[in-house]
Amino acid sequence: MNSETADVVVFKCRVPLPAPDRSVDALTDAARSQKLPAAAVTVNLSLDGGELYAYLWLREATRFERGPLAQGFAVATGVAEVEAARYVRLQDIPGASHGATPAFHYVVETDVVPEAETDLNDWYDHEHLPGLAAVPGAIRAQRLLNLDGAPRYHSCYELVTTETLGSPPWLAVRHTAWSDRVRPSFRNTKRTMFSRVVQRML
Repeated sequence: MNSETADVVVFKCRVPLPAPDRSVDALTDAARSQKLPAAAVTVNLSLDGGELYAYLWLREATRFERGPLAQGFAVATGVAEVEAARYVRLQDIPGASHGATPAFHYVVETDVVPEAETDLNDWYDHEHLPGLAAVPGAIRAQRLLNLDGAPRYHSCYELVTTETLGSPPWLAVRHTAWSDRVRPSFRNTKRTMFSRVVQRML
């Protein structure tokens, strides 16, 4: 068991997918069985319908094993394969449209070459995530660190509309000199747009 504490668990499923409401019940039951301080569950379906990402958000950082959670989720939903990983929140920034209802959830997952890791973290901390959070249509911007595998970094954005990604303010943040320096260091990068299908406070 990893000795680090985590405050988020992300469950990833590919087709055939569980029903969103069933996923929420499964996560709630799994958290209760492990006596985790669950705060909320959010379930997101990729726009192509091929993937489901479900998040279990905890009220505080906690040490726990991911295996029983993944097994409980799989049994309760009937999904043959589910990935579960523990994460630590590195950043959490209210967006320019904070308070709006999130209709979309955009995720960027990436590794980075070791010699550029400090630069990447500085870039995210001081320019990139604050800049994207300030774009109209961005409700919330968060960055997570994967404790259990790759990709190591997981950035996620709650959005009012998918058009936010192509808006001039968003593109301006993406196309800075610092961005141009850091982005070639990305490895195993995956970008996915999801619909937010369920959000439940616990």
